[in-house]
Amino acid sequence: MPIHTVTRGQSIWQISRIYNVPYQIIAEANGLIPPYTLVIGQSLYIPRVSRRHVVKPGESLWSISRQYNVPIDSILDVNPIESPQAIYPGQVLIIPAETNLFGTIQVNAYIEPAGSPAQELELVREVDDYLTYLSIFSYRVTETGTLLAPPNAQALVTAARNNRVAPLMVITNFRGGTFDTELARVILNNLEIQETLITNILQTLRTNNYSGVNVDFERVAPADRDRYTAFLRRLRDRIKPAGFILSTALAPKVSAAQVGAWYEAHDYGAHGVIADFVIIMTYEWGWSGGPPMAVAPINQVRRVLDYAITVIPRRKIMMGMPLYGYDWTLPYVSGGPFARRVSPVQAVQIASRYGAEIQYDQTAQSPYFRYYDAQRKQHIIWFEDPRSVLAKFRVANEYGLRGVSYWVLGSAFPQNWLMLEDYFNIEKII
Repeated sequence: MPIHTVTRGQSIWQISRIYNVPYQIIAEANGLIPPYTLVIGQSLYIPRVSRRHVVKPGESLWSISRQYNVPIDSILDVNPIESPQAIYPGQVLIIPAETNLFGTIQVNAYIEPAGSPAQELELVREVDDYLTYLSIFSYRVTETGTLLAPPNAQALVTAARNNRVAPLMVITNFRGGTFDTELARVILNNLEIQETLITNILQTLRTNNYSGVNVDFERVAPADRDRYTAFLRRLRDRIKPAGFILSTALAPKVSAAQVGAWYEAHDYGAHGVIADFVIIMTYEWGWSGGPPMAVAPINQVRRVLDYAITVIPRRKIMMGMPLYGYDWTLPYVSGGPFARRVSPVQAVQIASRYGAEIQYDQTAQSPYFRYYDAQRKQHIIWFEDPRSVLAKFRVANEYGLRGVSYWVLGSAFPQNWLMLEDYFNIEKII
């Protein structure tokens, strides 16, 4: 499956002829709208399409299968052939597009309901074929062990289940616009509050027809590391006999000794034993309040996975992937205005509007570009494109991981979903 990088002077019609794929299909796959203006350095995903093959004298289904790298059974499935031997010169065969190059994985995506319920339900419908799990972010815990539910949660659960996507409730120590260390401390140091919280989680799982829970406690104090692990064991012991899944979200560590407010309380080895699977948040190296850089540089992702697989079974690891990028105003000043989040489609549209050329960082395996806005302020955008997606898919396959997990639905990135379907068979568990 080709990924085409646009060069100077190329049009979508020229690219269509190169790959013998209708330009309308290329446009739809890449979120292009008329007049289909392309950007130098832009990465286009060229979808696979079925081809026609005229049988030549001496050819067999075996040789045709080898020529197109498509299994004989796949050719038989789409052609009215009584047996593999019953083909003849001049016969026209449909050769199906090759798919699932990397085998079977599970796929999770987070959704953060906050806007229009109708729009959020449409987000789920657009991607439900590609998901194993939908993680609804978030049920916020309180100091008394109660849960503050996100809006529209029940409708999202119903929409997920209607399309064989397993809904997960995400519980967090999120308060006041951030992950609250003190809130986590209060809960993790009081067994009575924990029992109340676990009872409320179990009741919510049952009442709202969830498949399981994803625990996303962040910025837990290092002193509460073992208490957090003990809480997860108590939660597991209550919900697993009832048939529910337990997963956790982990900060991207490169060693057990890594220090910092986001890392120390996440015991990779313990989570790997307790949870059914873990989601490692391998993104936000480039973040809205930090200096400009790739959101999920592949070299850093590899460092995290190199450590993770030494203490967590590979088939329990979901690798985090971002569906967005950031637009920083330059020069970057620590403590200054935050970068704004942009979707991959928006990023290319901005490059087109300001006449920028897209570059590609080979170390980070991520695209970026600079531009000047109408006020002559310089910007830099790091984002994701088909090349960076393929790099991450290759890593997930190479490391033999359980799958990938996306943060967060709502950013337009059509190429990602088409590539996901072409490269993997996506497992459904309901």
